[in-house]
Amino acid sequence: MDIAVLIPCLNEAENIQKVVKDFQTALPEAIIYVYDNNSTDDTAAIAEKAGAIVRQEKRQGKGNVIRQMLRDIEADCYLIVDGDDTYPADIAGEMCRLVTEKGIDMVIGDRLSSTYFTENKRAFHNEGNKLVRFMINKLFHSNIHDIMTGYRALSRQFAKNLPIITKGFEIETEMTIHALDKNYKIDEINIEYRDRKEGSTSKLNTYKDGMKVIKTILQLFRDYRPLAFFGSISLLMAAVSAAMFIPILQEYMDTGLVPRFPTLIVSGFIFIFSMLMLVCGIILDVIASKHKQLYEILVNLSLKNEK
Repeated sequence: MDIAVLIPCLNEAENIQKVVKDFQTALPEAIIYVYDNNSTDDTAAIAEKAGAIVRQEKRQGKGNVIRQMLRDIEADCYLIVDGDDTYPADIAGEMCRLVTEKGIDMVIGDRLSSTYFTENKRAFHNEGNKLVRFMINKLFHSNIHDIMTGYRALSRQFAKNLPIITKGFEIETEMTIHALDKNYKIDEINIEYRDRKEGSTSKLNTYKDGMKVIKTILQLFRDYRPLAFFGSISLLMAAVSAAMFIPILQEYMDTGLVPRFPTLIVSGFIFIFSMLMLVCGIILDVIASKHKQLYEILVNLSLKNEK
């Protein structure tokens, strides 16, 4: 079984040598790739000297880097890890074994069930991780413990059929939602997360990237579960319409008069809008269902061609 360790990097000169050496020790049979994403320091040179295969990705953003990695590299198991030396290499073998021997499509290195909340020193990251986890588990009826972790092992089938749209740190969110929607086999392993060493800076902007992640969740919920998305809007609009209409109806029943005619008209338009949202949801749900069927057919054909 061919194993590829994929390390996306931006200005990780302080950490990349240790990361490469740790994974060479943990997975001596693996090939280690470092994709440099326009670093202004010596990340690429240090990684190459440490023994990694170094390539450049000029399109800025972690999503762009991982998309190109999965397109370029052929392997049976892909281990994706950040280059910031926050993830333990000693669990990598077990993560890859779950993919190669147990047939798991995505193994998630779960930080939040172990040391993340005590190790992390960055403001609002704990709350942000909890919010993202809550939203995805509620919207997609799942029980994933760590959505935003940058430590994952992927099967070839999953990696080569992953339609990556996002460009930045939303990639982990997109990857998780895709796996849930397409019913891939997911497993989680608790890992001992450690915070960045002093002087090393995170590239994730808490507020800007956090808003992008939430936007991505809502967009993918709309795309993958359109009936639930538009049905919720329809229900809300119907409730507003009813709240405006019922007092008018009661007054009409009591007096036979409709003194607030403009309110009645607005209520009617809101109800029509509500029905339009419901119809949109039904139509798009049929389309999404057909897309799932087509996706399964294409995946099966790709597996057949590989054999």
